[in-house]
Amino acid sequence: MYTVKEASSITGLTEHAIRFYTDKGLVPTIKRNEHNVRLFDEMSINWLHGVRCLKQSGMPIESIKRYIDLCLQGEATLFERSEIMRQHGEFARAQLEEAKRHVRHLEEKVKLYEEISAGRQPDTMNPGNWEEMQVMHGDVFYKATSPTT
Repeated sequence: MYTVKEASSITGLTEHAIRFYTDKGLVPTIKRNEHNVRLFDEMSINWLHGVRCLKQSGMPIESIKRYIDLCLQGEATLFERSEIMRQHGEFARAQLEEAKRHVRHLEEKVKLYEEISAGRQPDTMNPGNWEEMQVMHGDVFYKATSPTT
């Protein structure tokens, strides 16, 4: 049997994460001693490795819990478990596309800063200057407005 500290060393998870995961019911084989101290056997370590793997994929705790509950029911839940993975994969791909859009946007901003730094364009990146100019950045048009009094 392993303590939280030993389980942390074995799995690479922090002690805090292990406590959190056990409190969320993600380690169904955890044992406790007479002092209510968590104790982990080899199966518990396997569950922790599995949770770590799913968490590293970006899967939310609620989905991990559902997945574990299905695993405990056995092979009859293969389709449901694979469906969790498929849906999570779709979500991850959507996040990747969004991250790619963010990178393209930031690359455009860096190029714009290079133009500004080289003196080929006025500093349109500073909102403090927008009162004096009308600016088009990407798909957003910023127009000077007069404050209402």
